[in-house]
Amino acid sequence: MPLKVGDIAPDFELPAVLGEDRTKFRLSDHRGKKNVILAFYPLDWTSTCTMHVPTYQTALEQLAKLDAQVAAISVDTLASHVAWQQKSIGMMGFPICSDSYPHGEVAQKYGLLRTGDPIPGINERAVFVVDKEGKLAFAHVYELSDLPEVDDVIEALEKLK
Repeated sequence: MPLKVGDIAPDFELPAVLGEDRTKFRLSDHRGKKNVILAFYPLDWTSTCTMHVPTYQTALEQLAKLDAQVAAISVDTLASHVAWQQKSIGMMGFPICSDSYPHGEVAQKYGLLRTGDPIPGINERAVFVVDKEGKLAFAHVYELSDLPEVDDVIEALEKLK
């Protein structure tokens, strides 16, 4: 079952890419400093994900003014994330994390790893806003084909001011 508003966000550390640079993203590094937007998406290279992830890049300046850090998460590998950016979506100015090994471990903690049809083994599409204290201030799971609205995230962040 997916986490809900008011739940404590489980801490995690994942390998990530920031553009082409390999890095790590640890949720607890932002505690007390920034709100964090966790954008879980099913797979690189899919049409809806190719529209979803770049919406945060478009809004990055506005999100930064609201004291927020974006992290996108899928079960794809770092190599896939880099190639996807190079060939499809452009370089993102926020970490894209790989939850590939152990497969979907973070997605499981958040109640988002699909185990049944269709397409078991990928993330549900979901967006969470984790406040500076580590609690979920926004939590929404979408249909795989739905495109989340960044304005919903902005509204949740404005309430945290």
